[in-house]
Amino acid sequence: MKLLVKLAWRNIWRNKRRSVLTLIAIVFAAFASVVMRGIQEGTYELNIKNAVNMFSGYLQIQKTGYQENPSLNKNFILSDDIKNAISSVDGIIGYAPRVYADGLISYKDNSLGTAIFGVDPAQEINTSNFMNRINKGKFFNTSDGYEIVLGTKLLENLKAEIGDDIVILAQGFDGSLGNLKFKIVGTIKMGLAQFDASSAFIGLETAQELAAMYGRIHAIAIKVDDINSLERIVGKLANKIDDENIAVLPWDEVMADFKQSIELDNVSGIFMLLILIVIVAFGILNTVLMSVTERFNEFGVILSIGMPQLKLVLVVLLETIFLTLIGIIIGNIIGWIINYIIILNPIEFSGELGKIYEEYGFLPRMEAVNYPSIFINTTLTILIVSIISSLYPAYKTFKLEPLKGIRYT
Repeated sequence: MKLLVKLAWRNIWRNKRRSVLTLIAIVFAAFASVVMRGIQEGTYELNIKNAVNMFSGYLQIQKTGYQENPSLNKNFILSDDIKNAISSVDGIIGYAPRVYADGLISYKDNSLGTAIFGVDPAQEINTSNFMNRINKGKFFNTSDGYEIVLGTKLLENLKAEIGDDIVILAQGFDGSLGNLKFKIVGTIKMGLAQFDASSAFIGLETAQELAAMYGRIHAIAIKVDDINSLERIVGKLANKIDDENIAVLPWDEVMADFKQSIELDNVSGIFMLLILIVIVAFGILNTVLMSVTERFNEFGVILSIGMPQLKLVLVVLLETIFLTLIGIIIGNIIGWIINYIIILNPIEFSGELGKIYEEYGFLPRMEAVNYPSIFINTTLTILIVSIISSLYPAYKTFKLEPLKGIRYT
């Protein structure tokens, strides 16, 4: 076996120019794969953290069935048992109860439909960041006042200004029709056009009064210290609550559309990398096939003096593996360095491109990670594809007859 390894290593460098060109292609494929996957996963992680910290929370407690079919009637009481269950789970660093409702907001002769969010500012500080997205004015600081914060576009469509009084008309939990008067104290810009054109924030207790939901809520947004421990926390919290009428949902179920957009982008990225790797595989196939064909005379002589056919095939496969592993190692090192540079210096987008990112709710920034899984997946993928591409040359070697090999020209 030691002799076969030596033969394979020496055969690689018999035509240095061809081997080096193939090596460069493998290095490029490896480092491009590592960098692209590192940036993709880093940027996904960045935007997921931004989204869950912004409003939804890392997970939510809801009435069973509310996520599939939101309804004013699908509410529950924030009992001491639920509070104790949340407080007893390690990793939870904040939670905030919320009321969601729909209503009609009116200012003078203008009336528009709006999504109403009842929140408690004191608890939202430790759970979410949306209060930091105030565009003008301020955010109210009590949960029982009659102040309101509107989406920037909603305020514009109402043709109102900060300081004006508006009226909200909404259906109550008991079937009644409630209406309350509010003073506009600020505007909020979340970065999503539809959200900014239809959202209104009021105090939690005031929202409960408006919807006749005294003591009842629709959801509890929860923040955890590590997104990687989310699955454990969800399972532990669900076991502690142990109520079939209460659902504990991670962020990817609460924001299913956001998750699907990430998955779609991820699939397209993987597809592009596979195309790159397949192109490199054809280069490896060409190199190995030419190398084998050029040595048919040599192979014929070796076979005629008694070398087993399988050992000759093994030499061809070892040549491919050596060449591929060298390229992968160099490519991984270069990819790690580039990702590390991006980790230290994230790529910021400004101008029109930055505004486009913000309009769709994404941070105008690209980050990277150097997770071991990226390097393992890249190494295995390129290595497997390379070995597959060398099977045809290996097959031709296996089928070669000594006399035909000696006479080959």
